[in-house]
Amino acid sequence: MNMDSESQQEAGSEDSPQQEEMPFAVVQGAPVTELPHDLYIPPDALEVFLEAFEGPLDLLLYLIKRQNLDILDIPIAEITRQYMEYVELMKDLKLELAGEYLVMAAMLAEIKSRMLLPRPVEVVEEEDPRAELVRRLQEYERFKQAAEDLDQLPRLGRDTHAVGVDAPQLTVVRAQPAVSLKELLLSLKDVVARAEMFSHHHIQREPLSVRERMSQVLGSLDADRFTEFPKLFDPEEGRLGVVVTFLAILELLKAALIEMVQAEPFGLIHVKVVAE
Repeated sequence: MNMDSESQQEAGSEDSPQQEEMPFAVVQGAPVTELPHDLYIPPDALEVFLEAFEGPLDLLLYLIKRQNLDILDIPIAEITRQYMEYVELMKDLKLELAGEYLVMAAMLAEIKSRMLLPRPVEVVEEEDPRAELVRRLQEYERFKQAAEDLDQLPRLGRDTHAVGVDAPQLTVVRAQPAVSLKELLLSLKDVVARAEMFSHHHIQREPLSVRERMSQVLGSLDADRFTEFPKLFDPEEGRLGVVVTFLAILELLKAALIEMVQAEPFGLIHVKVVAE
């Protein structure tokens, strides 16, 4: 019984899947599971990026705000210590150290020494040595805040982009409105009103023929251009001449020899000969 169980366990262990070692890199398609013994890592391969400051005033303002200090009552000793630690860190990391950082360090040292010197009692109280530094920090803070506010404004090319689209070529076909009988009668009313201004009291019978007036109207029209409807009438002929001309125009319309168009409601009516 024991031998059978041991043999079954050995057979089961051979059949069960085994976890292989995972490679930590693949070089040219080949997995690498062991580090090479001759691997060399240069000391400058690791770079540490600190917060970038635009100058010594920016660094001082950062140190003051980080500790929630009052800019009008700066602890010069503590700020000078932190400032020099940052300058020494820049030297250790072999960063390019501008001369203005060293000038500010000398200025802080001068202010610190002036505050440590004893003051005679009889001397009138002189200006605080930190006053000039506070003034420069306040002025720099105002300009920095103004620059940040300007940077938050929408900028063309960054926040908004101009887009131009060519308009498609559209061929607009403007349908000519149909002339109604009402519009025709209103236009005739205006012509008759103007014709009455030329009426006179000498009454005489004048032989007028509708057929002859049709020929005259056709002769005054052109197939290539429109003629205004009022120009077909001669107000000096009086009411009778206007009526005969109007009847002649109606006969020509009935015979489909002329056509009338009106560009807009209550607009002027135009007439021309129908092209063959």
